[in-house]
Amino acid sequence: MENDKHQTLTELTTEVETYFKSLSYTRTRIKFYQNGWKLIEQFMLKNSFEFFDAKVSDTFLGSVLLNRSYTELSRKDKDLIRCANVLSEYQATGSIKFRSIMKSYLFDGEIGNVILGYLSYRKSHGMSDDALNNNKLYLHRFMDFLNSNRVLSLSALDKQYILQFINGLGYYSKSTIHCMLSALRGFLKYLFENRYLDCNLTYLVPKSSYKKEAHLPTTYTKDEVSRLLNTVDRSNPKGKRDIAMMLLAARLGLRASDICGLKFENIHWETNTIHLTQRKTKEKIELPLLVEVGNVIIDYLKFGRPASELPYIFLRAGQPYDKLEEPTLHSIVSYYLRQAGIDNIDKKKHGPHALRHSLAGILLEKKTPLPVISEVLGHTNTESTKAYLSIDLDSLRQCSLEVMPLTSSLFQEVN
Repeated sequence: MENDKHQTLTELTTEVETYFKSLSYTRTRIKFYQNGWKLIEQFMLKNSFEFFDAKVSDTFLGSVLLNRSYTELSRKDKDLIRCANVLSEYQATGSIKFRSIMKSYLFDGEIGNVILGYLSYRKSHGMSDDALNNNKLYLHRFMDFLNSNRVLSLSALDKQYILQFINGLGYYSKSTIHCMLSALRGFLKYLFENRYLDCNLTYLVPKSSYKKEAHLPTTYTKDEVSRLLNTVDRSNPKGKRDIAMMLLAARLGLRASDICGLKFENIHWETNTIHLTQRKTKEKIELPLLVEVGNVIIDYLKFGRPASELPYIFLRAGQPYDKLEEPTLHSIVSYYLRQAGIDNIDKKKHGPHALRHSLAGILLEKKTPLPVISEVLGHTNTESTKAYLSIDLDSLRQCSLEVMPLTSSLFQEVN
């Protein structure tokens, strides 16, 4: 798309909406942008701008910022800036770079520095990056609460503030409350054990009874997976990349994080195997590089992958050619599921993890032993794999018992 192309705002937003739909954006998410674009439209009408371009975008952004820094803006103003930037980026490049940005949290003062020390301590003791980032979020909320109450040192921290913070969590979901209480409990324990506090205040933090509800894994049939894979146009670079990634999920059961993080060093062509350390479990796995999978990866590397010094195999299809991120892979799988015309995908999971689940279901249909499936999926033990037994309907039917009629002598009337 040419940078100097004159477009009305309506023309541009129509193109962007079509682009979003091709990536399976939800109606709610598209509506979010539409609401922001209405305010941009009002701004353009008020200032007699006929076409949207970089100059109009800069002028609009200036009217939002009003000489403030980005961190001083309200959530609404930040959203408006995002809506304008999306239009400018699409107009300039013909695509939108999907960012997985970890919000930067500022920890300052005595309490902030101690929190940073705690997070460093947890990292050194093996806490995963995801858990660490969640703890960072929850403890930043706790620090903000203390700052708002002028509690700026640990010597001023007492049980009333901890109880007030806990009592204010009511509007969060049960799962979020559970995680926040856990993070707070761990931090308070650290403060006591490292003599920042003379009293162990963990007793103030209630034990949450929350238990994550079990859900049946989403699966697609062997025929549906075949229809999905056959939908991909393998004649262009994007299609060559997409089919390779989806086959890694559908045939080898790799998670999205491991597919996006796959490096050249992970593929051992001399032995036709894939060796990697799983991002989620930190466990090492070795998988066979199936001929079908190996061929599509070679096809992508030779005729589809942009020239890049990055060590990652899968890159974005448009500039800048960065490492592909997990949300984009989810959108890719969702898009092809819709293109394949598979029924009821809105009522089911429709990302790469569903292909992983589907592989487990297909293996169960073939009477593959549970330990073998566990090894294929990279589970640390078979307990995680047992969840898939609930989708093996044929085997479950064989376990069913005939229900005796009510007239049977086995039933006794209760007076």
